[in-house]
Amino acid sequence: MRKAAFLFAAAALVAQPAFAQTFDAVEAVDAQYDRTERVARQLWEWAEVGYQETKSSALLQSELEANGFTVKKGVAGIPTAFVAEYGNEGPVIAVLGEFDALPGLSQSASPLREAVTGKHAAHACGHNLFGAGSLTAAIAVKQWLEATGTPGRIRFYGTPAEEGGSGKVYMTRAGLFDDVDIAIHWHADDENSAAAQTSLANRSAKFRFRGRSAHAAGAPEQGRSALDGVEAMNMMVNMMREHTTMDSRIHYVITEGGTAPNVIPDFAEVFYYVRHSDTAEVEAMWKRLEAAAQGAAMGTGTEVEWEIIHGNNPLLVNETLAKMMDAKLRRVGGVEYTAEERGWAEQLSKSLGDAAEPLASAGEIQPYKKSLGYGSTDVGDVSWATPTVGLRIATWVPGTSAHSWQSAAASGTTIGYKGAQLAAKTMTLAAIELYTNPELRAQARAEFDAARGENYEYRSLLGDRDPPLDFRK
Repeated sequence: MRKAAFLFAAAALVAQPAFAQTFDAVEAVDAQYDRTERVARQLWEWAEVGYQETKSSALLQSELEANGFTVKKGVAGIPTAFVAEYGNEGPVIAVLGEFDALPGLSQSASPLREAVTGKHAAHACGHNLFGAGSLTAAIAVKQWLEATGTPGRIRFYGTPAEEGGSGKVYMTRAGLFDDVDIAIHWHADDENSAAAQTSLANRSAKFRFRGRSAHAAGAPEQGRSALDGVEAMNMMVNMMREHTTMDSRIHYVITEGGTAPNVIPDFAEVFYYVRHSDTAEVEAMWKRLEAAAQGAAMGTGTEVEWEIIHGNNPLLVNETLAKMMDAKLRRVGGVEYTAEERGWAEQLSKSLGDAAEPLASAGEIQPYKKSLGYGSTDVGDVSWATPTVGLRIATWVPGTSAHSWQSAAASGTTIGYKGAQLAAKTMTLAAIELYTNPELRAQARAEFDAARGENYEYRSLLGDRDPPLDFRK
């Protein structure tokens, strides 16, 4: 394994100046495996949800401070958001790190469905791996800058509440990426790819209906059901689906609908997401959603108000950077299972049914292509502020969907930790390429400027609202 890592590093750095070749970047990442595993496991155990990631954020900050980074805490009005930097001159390369978990999920690190008593959240999107892998990459890049004397600044952005909280949007809106040359990110997945994949823009809100309570049998004429308002809205929005474009996505959950059938509820709430590849189409659908809410309130004799919770712009891909990242990923290679890991993966794979994929695909790199992804991410807003590039790594058993108990389980095992290390190696090599290749940076910037257009002005889908720090409470 170490011999292979050396060969990968040598190949990656062959075109670099002589002084850069004295530092083995991949070996530097390999040497940090214990930290990657320890941090990833701790974040996984805590499983703190969006804007409540106090311990998770503090852990990442302490690791960075211990390795020579200067940390700015509580940025953009968010207590768990931070920026850590090493260096004081040269190009600024940003590495993004996430660390929030998903509510409503609980899972042990078992290949069988096994909830953990008293635990109501889990890292079913692998953000524990994201934070730990990005931490390792940032420290390895710092070591390279220090060892080679290369001018450059490496920044780690601690970005909370990606899951429905749009932490990066508030950080972008605050101008924290304005002086960044290139931003790098990665994500847990069931396959390895650095292809240029866009995402859907999205906006969410909680619609709150208020009515009048009464005895449902004794005095029904005196009541006005807030739940009726929610259900009427949902019915109209579901009819609206027939008249939207192919890329549209609308989904909701009723977060509160009453407590007893014989009490007409005076309060009910429904939480909506709207998505589309075009921001303008999201805004157009949103107007129709608001009209449905108002109509539902009028028809049921209730009142309604809503609070926008989050909103993300679509990811602006940069193919100059994506092709570079794809080349680095192919040099590093995919994930290889030990015999024990293979046995664990085979057992979990049985639960995936028809979605299961051959385990060997974890060691493969997917073909490069530009495509539309149907998820949404607040990295999208970062990508409109500075040229941005990312990759996905097989930290989960092939065929596993995000936001599932299977992804939560794998994120707490060596399968996940290996993937985080692979991501760290690829990002480290990419950062070194960017520091030492000014022509590549210039090409990426030219593509970025052309894609945004001459008169581009950043506008978030959140408006001027403050971060919803209590939206997961």
